[in-house]
Amino acid sequence: MAEVVVTDLVKKFGTETLAVDNISFTVAEGEFVTLLGPSGCGKTTTLRCIAGLEIPDDGEISIGGELFTSGSKGVCLPPEKRHLGMVFQSYAIWPHMSVAENVAYGLQAQGASRNEARGKVDKALELVGLSGLGGRNATKLSGGQQQRVSLARAVAYNPRVLLFDEPLSNLDAKLRERMRLELVNLVKELKMTALYVTHDQAEAMVMSDRIIIMKDGRIQQVGDPHSTYNEPTNSFVADFIGVTNIIEGSAEEKNSGGLLVDVPKLSAKILCGAGLDREIGKGAKVLVTVRPEYIELHAPDSDGANRLEGVVDKAVYLGQSWDCLIRVGDTDLRVHVRGDEPIEPGKRVTMYILPERCVVLKD
Repeated sequence: MAEVVVTDLVKKFGTETLAVDNISFTVAEGEFVTLLGPSGCGKTTTLRCIAGLEIPDDGEISIGGELFTSGSKGVCLPPEKRHLGMVFQSYAIWPHMSVAENVAYGLQAQGASRNEARGKVDKALELVGLSGLGGRNATKLSGGQQQRVSLARAVAYNPRVLLFDEPLSNLDAKLRERMRLELVNLVKELKMTALYVTHDQAEAMVMSDRIIIMKDGRIQQVGDPHSTYNEPTNSFVADFIGVTNIIEGSAEEKNSGGLLVDVPKLSAKILCGAGLDREIGKGAKVLVTVRPEYIELHAPDSDGANRLEGVVDKAVYLGQSWDCLIRVGDTDLRVHVRGDEPIEPGKRVTMYILPERCVVLKD
């Protein structure tokens, strides 16, 4: 395994399209990091630059302390010299080859003898749960098995780093969920460094040690899944990761409990206890966000901050909880209520926003 260091990376397509805009990040040895963002945000282009499949316009890429790419120094190691394993969205299976031949292809291209390749192929197939299937035609396997063939091919020659470009997106929902855990467990078992690309927020949350969120070629936030979800830096991250409420207000006073924000649309004052690592002047316009599960029904018996009254507009039963839209003042709040007790539209309710889960955004 090896550390990946990306510094001031820039990649343009033509004269107008800036796909990757001066980004820097590090993936530590043995870490599983995900590049997450919507289509066109630059995540796959970044991955392809690391793999050597795209040539950056500027910046540097080092792996294991070795300089792979540098615009200023004129260095660009070809893909076959980087010793990286890559798993693509398409299975990239050779239809005229058996499972074993597909896995052995890269090894033989690197000069491995037939006996050496056979041993590594058998080990790789065992790791991904395909022992005994080496002689099968690879295209006759199921989608999940074909993706395992791609994974076996990537790990067979013990690469420095594993790169994944949305490898599970072609699988059905149940198989995708199972493969997430299998893939992470395999990477951890092999003690490999992994950089994974996806647009699926749930996938990133489940699989990653850290998440790098991108938009328009730039990094928006870097953090572990818990902090990324609970302490988003801006409205894009808050809205992109999960479901949230974003509310406009103006700052009033700051005290030991947080920042008091006046929210005219809710006809209320909200105490926010997170996202306060900067100076916010009195009267400043701010955006605050709170997740639906951090708004509780049955508020404390007080008329203080964070206590709201509203009317249920919609309520959808999800099995273990209710997903509600509640009208408060001039706006609707999304609220998740745990339990089986029916919640009827038109019902008046009292709510309480947990101050420690109310985040002041940096927009």
